[in-house]
Amino acid sequence: MGDSAQQGSLAIPDRGAERPGQLNLAGKRVLFVSNGHGEDLNASLVLKALVQEFPAVKVAALPLVGEGNAYRRLDVPLITPTRSFPSGGIFYNNSIDLVKDLRSGLLGLALQQIQAARSHRYEFDWVFAAGDIVPLAIARLTGLPYSAFIVSTSSYYEGRLNLPLLTAPLLRSSRCQQLFTRDDYTAKDLQQQGFTRAIFAGYPIMDVLTPTGKDLQRQADRSLIALLPGSRIPEACQNFGLQLALCEFLAEQMPVQICAALVPSFTEAELQAVASQHNWQYQGHGRLMKVKNNQEIWVECHWDAFADILHQCDLAIGMAGTAVEQAVGLGKPVIQIPGSGPQFTYAFAEAQMRLLGSSVQTIGTKAATPEILQQAADRVIQTLKDLPYLQACAKNGQERVGFTGGSVGIARHLVTAIRQFS
Repeated sequence: MGDSAQQGSLAIPDRGAERPGQLNLAGKRVLFVSNGHGEDLNASLVLKALVQEFPAVKVAALPLVGEGNAYRRLDVPLITPTRSFPSGGIFYNNSIDLVKDLRSGLLGLALQQIQAARSHRYEFDWVFAAGDIVPLAIARLTGLPYSAFIVSTSSYYEGRLNLPLLTAPLLRSSRCQQLFTRDDYTAKDLQQQGFTRAIFAGYPIMDVLTPTGKDLQRQADRSLIALLPGSRIPEACQNFGLQLALCEFLAEQMPVQICAALVPSFTEAELQAVASQHNWQYQGHGRLMKVKNNQEIWVECHWDAFADILHQCDLAIGMAGTAVEQAVGLGKPVIQIPGSGPQFTYAFAEAQMRLLGSSVQTIGTKAATPEILQQAADRVIQTLKDLPYLQACAKNGQERVGFTGGSVGIARHLVTAIRQFS
């Protein structure tokens, strides 16, 4: 847990002169506000596309949850300190987690963020707000025109989007010039509800799935299973322990190749600790092995092959948010097992099924027990043998998540709005 931010007046980097034939956006300044891992990722991808297409635009960010690593990787200046909290930003499911976050300074940081948005508002021309009511409210408090990307919600959840009481006025505000949705179904629903600015221009998270060429040593005679334990530590470590137990049940029924996609914050030391806790042997270089019933079970862990694993896998065992969406978008079937949270509980998993449709199956209604893990292993086997279902997953993924190109699509719409408003 740490604080870091640029202090004093914000020095927004100059991206250079506008390219020939481009809209003249020299001197335009955009603040990106987002609140969560998936929201940060989506917003940062739009930001990246924006400065690549229109280098004269100046940008900065205000990540409200976590360390803002998606922006840091792009060397984008942050206008406030950042901090991680015990809940990982998912305190709305559990009052105990909220209390822990408050004790860790949540309220103080929130006030700092609001103050920073207000004090820096004269340094920007536009706000891009990605997430729920919080980034929208901060965008409105700046008094600047803003674009809203309600990436954290969809009409697929209930069939019709019922916006929270305070969200609708923020989206109807004269300052809200654009309303982007995460899928076409939601855009059409909101248009019917009178939100005429609602548009689906693509889902940016599908733009970061270009394989790197990593050699996974794919075994032609075995199905490749991807393990997606999530991005929040220590929850991801707990989730991975459950997935290792599931692998044991799975290996008893059929030979499979297993690859785990780990985030950088899931360190090698933590991987060794999880392996030891669950009686697996760590062989170094991300390789785990366990001997059970005279059979060796191997799990290959990678920190740099997420896209490669998703593209090559036949099925994913998911205990994550964004990563599961990306797997579904690539047409992959996903088996979910609930954990103990704070994020990936049965409530979260059930919501993911409503959001992502038939591609996702959740086994069990509580934190996975040995019985649930056995049922999940059985379902994996059944799913891999169901060819019509596997073909349907490809079509469902396109409908629910969409294709590549969302980052550039949204960035271009954003530029058009800025130009028209000027």
